[in-house]
Amino acid sequence: MAVLSTWAVDLRQARLNLVVQSSLPADWSGVPRAALAEKPEPLTVDRTFRAGEQVAFRTVVNPVRSVPPPPGSPPKTRGTRVPHTRPEHVKGWFTRRLQPAGEPAIAPDGVTRIGADADTGRIAVRMLPSVSSPAPHKGLRIARAEIKGTLTVTDPKVFVAALTQGIGHARAYGCGLILVR
Repeated sequence: MAVLSTWAVDLRQARLNLVVQSSLPADWSGVPRAALAEKPEPLTVDRTFRAGEQVAFRTVVNPVRSVPPPPGSPPKTRGTRVPHTRPEHVKGWFTRRLQPAGEPAIAPDGVTRIGADADTGRIAVRMLPSVSSPAPHKGLRIARAEIKGTLTVTDPKVFVAALTQGIGHARAYGCGLILVR
């Protein structure tokens, strides 16, 4: 269903702001009225992007790197995902996903790019508290970071795919949705 979400807490108004994006219309009828400060506002987004267009963006990501399994592990053993915990490492994580004009959608190291480039000196990174999951994934902790700045679209088709599919891991836990304006 291509569902992505992100949320932010507004402490001044004691509100949780939730943004949900999906390829299918949402049905909010099952949410108790008392749980909502106001009625949900569904929007249909139909926007065309052109190469060279600049857009302001915000995203919350789960910036992780994979550490290979130890020597002697059984075949097909997956490595361990280790979170980046410093803003400069998160910025590096995001920079690897940028796609300068004329570059392919997949980087030489296999990283999927986002179809846009940015002035990395003007990207702001803020580390956020990690979130955890109750059962069935008890003990799961997700590192998060907010990234803001301006993107220049270099490959509109790849850019729309990144907006639609999100980036990085933990998309089921509110990470990866790129908001633009």
